[in-house]
Amino acid sequence: MLILILGLILFLGIHSVRIFAPDLRNAQIAARGLGPWKGLYSLVALAGLVLIIWGYGIARQTAPILYEPPVWTRHLNLLLMVFAFIALAASQLPAGRIKAALRHPMLVAVKIWALGHLLANGDLAALLLFGTFLAWAVLDRISVKRRGDAGPLPGPVKWDVAAIVIGLVAYALFAFVLHEWLIGVPVIA
Repeated sequence: MLILILGLILFLGIHSVRIFAPDLRNAQIAARGLGPWKGLYSLVALAGLVLIIWGYGIARQTAPILYEPPVWTRHLNLLLMVFAFIALAASQLPAGRIKAALRHPMLVAVKIWALGHLLANGDLAALLLFGTFLAWAVLDRISVKRRGDAGPLPGPVKWDVAAIVIGLVAYALFAFVLHEWLIGVPVIA
């Protein structure tokens, strides 16, 4: 689990600089420029993500089972992921009504993803991975609210349609192909 924990520290640590050390972030940007900061940020985040995926793959094979979730929670997770993928797609597009309503759709997507997977998985590795991401997303949302970022204003509905279509396509691709390929666990057996 050490690799998983190291990955979580790197990935969520760099994503938490704006939450816990905004002055450090601002000083780095002022001293080196936005480009170098984004480069460092991306490299640390990518290294963390690789370690999370690798570490979780190793840890889940020997992680103790803490609870056995009922089968219906796996079905609920499948449904929740539809909304998570739509929110994720909305976060990457110009604002429509969905993005404006969710305010920060990336954080909503992370919270739905983490909660759904906590409901469907009862081992220590899953609790560590998804619980940490859920806690981080909640803290980040509180931080965003304190900064006064109310999110975007509503835009044209065409971006909502695009978010739904892209989200559903990404969901199907991930559920039927990528989840097993990347994570080693088939979503639908």
